[in-house]
Amino acid sequence: MSDLDEADATVRVRFVVNGRKTACDVAPRDTLVDCLRTQLELTGTHAGCEMGACGACLVQLDGRAVHACLMFAVQADGARIDTIEGLSESGVIADLQAEFHRRNALQCGFCTPGMLINANELLSNVARPSREAIRDALSGNFCRCTGYEAIVDAIAAVAEARAAKAAQGAEGASS
Repeated sequence: MSDLDEADATVRVRFVVNGRKTACDVAPRDTLVDCLRTQLELTGTHAGCEMGACGACLVQLDGRAVHACLMFAVQADGARIDTIEGLSESGVIADLQAEFHRRNALQCGFCTPGMLINANELLSNVARPSREAIRDALSGNFCRCTGYEAIVDAIAAVAEARAAKAAQGAEGASS
C-alpha cells in the first residue's frame, strides 16, 4: 500500500452513542467532533476553537466530559459517548435546561451544550458546589454573550433544588 493509499484509508470504529450501538468508517485523522457532526448528524456538539479552549465540543465519554475536538474518533472506539442530544432526550439535564432558560443563562446558544455537559458532570460529582467551584468547573468554557453570572446562578439553583429534593427523599425514607 502506498503512502497515498494509507492517507485515504478508513478505519471502522464502534461505540455506543446516546445509548445506541453505532459504527462509523473514519480516517485515522478524523476528530470525534467531526464524526459526531458529519456522520451521525449530532450537531449539538459544536466545533468552536478546535484547540480545546472554548468547551463548545464537550461530550461525555464513559461518563467524563472530554473535548471532542482534541480526540481522534479512533480513540473513542469501544467507548460510551453521550452528547447533548442524548442527555437532553433522556431527561438527565432537564432541570439544568429549564433553569438556564428561566435565568436567561444563554443567548446565542453556541456555548450552551458544553456548559450543560460540564454542569452535569460537576453536579454528578459534587452535590452542592460553591460558586467558586462552579466557576472553576466552567473555566474551560468560553461564552461571549452572557457574562457567566446567570450561568453560575442557574447551576447553583439546580444544585440547591437537587439537594433539597434528596433531603426530602431521605426524610421520607426514614419515616
